[in-house]
Amino acid sequence: MTSPGELERTLRANVRGEVDFGAAARALVTMDASNYRRVPLGVVAPRDADDVAAALALCAAAGVPVVPRGGGTSIAGQATGTGVVLDLTRHMNALLSVDPVARTAVVQPGLVLDRLLEAVRPHGLTFGPDPSTHSRCTLGGMIGNNACGAHSVARGTTADNVAELAVTAYGGAAHRIGSGWSGAPAGLRELVEGNLAVLRTGMAGGFSRRISGYGGLDALLPERGTGLARAFCGSEGTLGVVTEAVVRLVGLPAAPALAVLGYADESAAAEAAAGLLAYGPLTVEGMAEDLVRGAAGLPRGGAWLFVEMPDEGAARALVRAADALDATVVADPAGQRALWRIREDAAGTATRMPDGTMAWPGWEDCAVPPARLGAYLREFRALLARHGLRGSPYGHFGEGCVHVRIDFDLVTAPGVARFRAFSEELADLVVAHGGSLSGEHGDGQARAELLPRMYGPEVIALFAAYKDLWDPAGGMNPGTLVRPARLDENLRFAVLPATPLAGEVARCVGVAKCRSTGTGGAGVMCPSYRATGEERHSPRGRARLLHEMLAGEVLTDGWRSQEVAEALDLCLGCKGCRSDCPVGVDVAAYKAEFLHRHWAGRVRPASHYLLGGLPAWLRLITALRATRPANAAAGRLPLPGLTRERPLPALAATPFTRWWRRAHGGSPGAAAAPDPGGGGAGAGAGPGSGSGSGSGPRVTLWPDTFTEYLAPGAGRAAVRVLEAAGLTVGLPGGRVCCGLTYVSTGRLDRARSVLRRTLDAVGEVRGPVLVLEPSCAAALRADLPALLPDDPRAHRLAAAVRTFAETLEECAPHWAPPRLDRPVAGQTHCHQHAVLGDAADRRLRERAGLTGELSGGCCGLAGNFGFEPGHHAVSVACAEERLLPSLRAAGPDTEVLADGFSCRTQIAQLSDGRRARHLAELLAEGLAAGPAEDRPGGACGM
Repeated sequence: MTSPGELERTLRANVRGEVDFGAAARALVTMDASNYRRVPLGVVAPRDADDVAAALALCAAAGVPVVPRGGGTSIAGQATGTGVVLDLTRHMNALLSVDPVARTAVVQPGLVLDRLLEAVRPHGLTFGPDPSTHSRCTLGGMIGNNACGAHSVARGTTADNVAELAVTAYGGAAHRIGSGWSGAPAGLRELVEGNLAVLRTGMAGGFSRRISGYGGLDALLPERGTGLARAFCGSEGTLGVVTEAVVRLVGLPAAPALAVLGYADESAAAEAAAGLLAYGPLTVEGMAEDLVRGAAGLPRGGAWLFVEMPDEGAARALVRAADALDATVVADPAGQRALWRIREDAAGTATRMPDGTMAWPGWEDCAVPPARLGAYLREFRALLARHGLRGSPYGHFGEGCVHVRIDFDLVTAPGVARFRAFSEELADLVVAHGGSLSGEHGDGQARAELLPRMYGPEVIALFAAYKDLWDPAGGMNPGTLVRPARLDENLRFAVLPATPLAGEVARCVGVAKCRSTGTGGAGVMCPSYRATGEERHSPRGRARLLHEMLAGEVLTDGWRSQEVAEALDLCLGCKGCRSDCPVGVDVAAYKAEFLHRHWAGRVRPASHYLLGGLPAWLRLITALRATRPANAAAGRLPLPGLTRERPLPALAATPFTRWWRRAHGGSPGAAAAPDPGGGGAGAGAGPGSGSGSGSGPRVTLWPDTFTEYLAPGAGRAAVRVLEAAGLTVGLPGGRVCCGLTYVSTGRLDRARSVLRRTLDAVGEVRGPVLVLEPSCAAALRADLPALLPDDPRAHRLAAAVRTFAETLEECAPHWAPPRLDRPVAGQTHCHQHAVLGDAADRRLRERAGLTGELSGGCCGLAGNFGFEPGHHAVSVACAEERLLPSLRAAGPDTEVLADGFSCRTQIAQLSDGRRARHLAELLAEGLAAGPAEDRPGGACGM
């Protein structure tokens, strides 16, 4: 067999696309969205069909297997392999043509489904199958798995919507297949003609979701039109590589409406689903309360059917005919999207049990005839209980297809044995109900071993013969479907050590929501991936690299791994993945832990000392009364560890707490003035201070680093507004700091020390603690208790943290803010989106007459990130994705809002003269323009 090095050199000489046998490239594709892990020799990203043919010919000559890979969202292990992985997403991702009249499109295999949908929507068309991963799954992957989605009850599976395929076989031979025998491999016609009885009887009883095995093989029967392309769909990369496809398109309803039907329980919903099919629904989706967990907008019930109809009239007619406990019809597109988001996020939501423990794929999509679904689900729940397992079924009830993730123990030997026993018993249960082990995601390694329980020996032998005609050397994705690996082999958890970080990175199940590239909405994830398009810069890619670092097989340098360091270098620490990832992967936290260990005992980069120690440096400059020379020097002298492409923001002449002491220091109960430099992020009057005009509930205003030294105007404005609202404002009694800059640079020991000192200074927490800077508020609410989990003071302070809008809403609920009545643009801070939430901000803006939506995403400056060398281009690209376009589109009278100092700095430096302000500053300006109505404060407390 050819050595990996020799194969790599040969491929580089003959393939125009990228060839990478390096550790990082291999580590990124060891897993898909399943429980399985296989280590490949290398990765090839072909540029075109000629590259694919060359790679397949060279790999066949070397005896090396090949696995085609799209978005890597397969949940059964079929997108992993031990040979060469063909990454078809990097270059072969084009929409080649659209014919609106013929209702067809020509696509390459790496094209993401959403890109096709966006292109054909102006023609009133769509591609019928629409899996919940539509924002990142590829057409090639959909063909490989015969994907379906919510609308398949009306529009069919991928196989129903494919007209022709260009396929390259192992060895390099090209085939063009559609209907008829043209393009078929030698001997296939004879195989079919010799097995007509097996095809007609052994695969009888099929229904729309029979995907398992080569489930479309009976499409080769003459009475079914000898559907070569149809039969190829669902082959999971085991027959050849699709290099081009002609797909059929269908019309979009002009104004679809969603009927949501509530039922007493899951069984009632399941039994009702089949009876709704006669009304011509576009979807019939089901889920129960253990998955929904209190989602808003649903009618009464313990389980629900989401039934999309062509129009509102049809939806209301369906509601009248349905025997539902309660129902609602949603015709508004925004309302429908909000409800569908519950369903689309279910693949991730179902991965977390209510108690926070994880559940895993493995039996994600088996299907039974719809009329049997109610009985099947009752027996399925009973089987779970007998094995002491938990899961939350949901899915395509109109076609009897059930998704579920189960809290298997896939680490210990007894747990894995129970996984096997349960899988075998469940396979028998599915077959007893006339079902299919896979209803849309394929069998892969998870179920292929159990196919003989579903199909008789003659059908299994026919599958093997079919595979061997397409792939006589057995090089295409071996171990899948035919001569399969065991379902309890190659489990990805087995290689991980029993450490907290290993448990965290294992949470990444690979659903790849972080690879979505569509813009719009309030979401943040993932700015650096969206800027670079590289898998290693996605949260999934970073989690995979950390997984392999901890495993130590592919990445062998442990915490000194350069591959992991390089991938994490472009993580902005925006925390978008913490909230937007369905399973809560938190790469910012993983990066802090990695940097902490990576640089342990070594001299760190200069930026870690300069930017990571920002609170201490600014405190020192202020204590020395050196603000003016520091500003002058920063404008002229390059500083080590900082990029020269970006000017440094100027320090304020008067820090916030110095202003506070001048304005309030003589008040009754004020503490003695602290040292001139303040402390941490700033220092202020003691717990008894705060003699503003307010006499209402007390609020502690946190003097964070940015408000203290760089933007004290926001602090002064907040005091003005809070006192106008009738509140009593005070500051902490000593040196305080949230530790953010130390956390973001991985100086965790220093962060813990700073936070302990801060807790000592704060003392007993009484009432809310208002933090104006969202990143500091997020650090106190999330990082503080994570870093000091055994200190009850940390949890009390974290629970007390409030944003500016939350404080006003809780403590002065009857106060009327000044009416500003003007449009706003800008950005919700990424940390506020991910950790704090912005519902109170939206309500406050509405009460003040501020109209318009703030953009999502990340400004790209992200604290220290945008000031570090090598980050400027990505920093600007992040801003250019959503923030800057929204400002260019805003009118000249539009106010620009940005509560984060980094956001305001980025806007000032990149937006051609726009000035952004904190919401407190806008409200304070409104107060100055005219008196607001003061009303008594509310009952504000913990």
